[in-house]
Amino acid sequence: MNKAVLNKAILHKSIDLLSRREHSIQELQQKLLQREFLLEDISPVIDYLLEEDYLNEQRYTESMFRLRVNKGYGKRYIENELSQKGINSSQISSANEVQSIDWYLQAELAYSKKFGQKEIIGQKDKVKRIRFLQYRGFSTDEIMTVVNAQRLSYKNG
Repeated sequence: MNKAVLNKAILHKSIDLLSRREHSIQELQQKLLQREFLLEDISPVIDYLLEEDYLNEQRYTESMFRLRVNKGYGKRYIENELSQKGINSSQISSANEVQSIDWYLQAELAYSKKFGQKEIIGQKDKVKRIRFLQYRGFSTDEIMTVVNAQRLSYKNG
């Protein structure tokens, strides 16, 4: 691509944004549009950034997976967030496979961080804990495994 036809202000702003963290194409485009750059000026810059590997959606997807897992989110939450940022399902699946995450362990860690070793007191408390893990994006199977394991540990402990 001929660098002379690129809008330098858009290029500099894009590189500035990408130097702070990875972005999806859609996310970077939205940020540039919010700064009142024109879409017809943004598109060639995005193409250039992709060609030069400044902008890489697979790298972004893997980065977001790591970030969200480290913050205690489940697979469903992460997949939903990434698809809202314009990442396609094959890239999401690929990033999930690369990470090889034990989602049951992640659910257990999120649960323990939030509730510690406090015993479940009644149905209302159990529902609250289940809802917390659902919001965090864990599957029903992962949630019930963690909640039931907690109940068994109190009975046996």
